[in-house]
Amino acid sequence: MSEPAERHREIGRVFTARVYGTRSWDAPAPVSGWVARDVVRHLVEWLPAFLAGGSTVRLPAPPSVDDDPVGAWQLHVDAVQALLDDPATAGLILSNRHIGEVPVDRAIDRFYTTDVFMHTWDLARATGQDDRLDARSCALLLAEMEPIEDVIRSSGQYGPRVPVPTDADAQTRMLGFIGRDPYWTPAS
Repeated sequence: MSEPAERHREIGRVFTARVYGTRSWDAPAPVSGWVARDVVRHLVEWLPAFLAGGSTVRLPAPPSVDDDPVGAWQLHVDAVQALLDDPATAGLILSNRHIGEVPVDRAIDRFYTTDVFMHTWDLARATGQDDRLDARSCALLLAEMEPIEDVIRSSGQYGPRVPVPTDADAQTRMLGFIGRDPYWTPAS
């Protein structure tokens, strides 16, 4: 089994548990202007367009996130996992003007699975669930992102860094780096 497939399986499993644990899809999320449903919408909508824009991969259209966020997520995560589990996927190339030519499985791992990992915190925090992320993964992700901070910030995909204590744990530092307030709670 490939590393991207295994990583997606584990990260997808944790996010899926948060999806199934959500009781209010209209709960405010830590991303400005988003509610819990928007976290799922973002993940379900951007990857199919990314893949279709630079490869032959076409993911099945899920149900509407507005009508069935759980069903939309489940169909989507299953389709991505099936794609990553297919040995033929390693031979597919994604061509993108920003990242060049990258094997599809590696592009999914680098951009999408990492996004699912980060957004797990958003959904969990919005819905009052366990929001702890794997500390080692947080530290590795932060170490990869810090040297390219200017590129990341210029992409428009991350907000300004949120200051955190210098002795904060890896999750807190990673969240602050990507523009999240690690201490955010829904307004009561």
